[in-house]
Amino acid sequence: MKISTRFSDSIHILAFINIYQGIIPLTSNNIASSIETSPVVVRRLMSALNKAGLINTVHGAADPALAKSPENIPLYDIFLAIEGDAHLFTIDERTNPQCIVGGNIQETLDGFYQQAETAAKAKLARTSLQDVIDTIRVKQAMKDAEKERRN
Repeated sequence: MKISTRFSDSIHILAFINIYQGIIPLTSNNIASSIETSPVVVRRLMSALNKAGLINTVHGAADPALAKSPENIPLYDIFLAIEGDAHLFTIDERTNPQCIVGGNIQETLDGFYQQAETAAKAKLARTSLQDVIDTIRVKQAMKDAEKERRN
């Protein structure tokens, strides 16, 4: 089973918009080339981000903008915009109830998964898009410095 990357791709889109605003055209093609996905996927995600009030877009114009400053966009808001109230973890409901493991695994994992999900969502609520952007900029500065040392 493939794990969805829509959440991370959405964070990528928002960071890209912030970092490249006014530098290059913010077309779905340019954004898609950074994510290495289809422009159609980018447009779908941007539509969800727009509906959630996280970006402002004008149909037919390559000029999306963040609707709020990045420090006021918690990652959890992005998650909700893209995944809704989906659970982070899912439990296989089709196990053999006659087996000791199969008959008890759902109830056992449910408690552990709920605790982990609560902790993860709380962390996402405390982490802003600005935190992500700042980390991207620091990592790029380190790469640039290393490249400069080699030359």
